[in-house]
This record gives sequence, C-alpha cells and structure tokens, in this order.
Amino acid sequence: MTTYYSEEHEWVTIEGNNGTVGITNYAQNALGDIVFIEVPEVGSSHAKGDEVAVVESVKAASEIFALIGGEVTAINEALEEDPALVNAQAETDGWFYKVALSNVQELEGLMDADGYKAFIATLD
Repeated sequence: MTTYYSEEHEWVTIEGNNGTVGITNYAQNALGDIVFIEVPEVGSSHAKGDEVAVVESVKAASEIFALIGGEVTAINEALEEDPALVNAQAETDGWFYKVALSNVQELEGLMDADGYKAFIATLD
C-alpha cells in the first residue's frame, strides 16, 4: 500500500488497481467540526479533477475533487450516521470512498507522505 497526497489536502491509498480516498488530518482540522458529508454513488465514474464529494463543517462547505479517475466501488456508510468520524480518524476509518483506477499514471504529480509533511510545514 502506498498513500499519495494532494495540495488540496486529500489522500488516496493505493492497493493494486484500487484506491481509498479521504481528506487529511490537516484538512479536517482546518474545517473544524464536520457535520455532513456527501459521497459519490457506488458505480459512478469520475475523471481526475471532477467534484466527487462535499464536506460541510460548522465553518464552511468544501468540495472534494477526484485525485484519480475511475469507478466508485464502495462508500463509507458510517459517515452518514457519524460524519465527525472524519474529525477523529481522517486518515483511517474516516475514508470517503473506494475507486477502481482508470489510469494509474494519474498518480504522477501527487506527493508521498514526506513530501506532504514538507508541504504543510510551509503553510503554518
């Protein structure tokens, strides 16, 4: 498993040709208490850069854009009952959806964990 990060504070963990997608701890901390999450439908297909989800917090609503293109194979149904799970475990149990990758080369340009840590260090 390898995890990649975007400058928009999203992550994707890759296993074979499948990915699990969510937002980072940095993002959930910036958003504050998350009160609602809209995830994509299972079976829907998205291109890299498409809006795929929405996160609403007490501070703001934010769109989540696809880091990689592909077909959504699963959603985290626990978020419907408990969106604050993202605040507690953003990079583990607070994942948003799983996707079958359409083009693994779309991962190029994303950061690894060390690159992301260096990136967020420039923001504080």
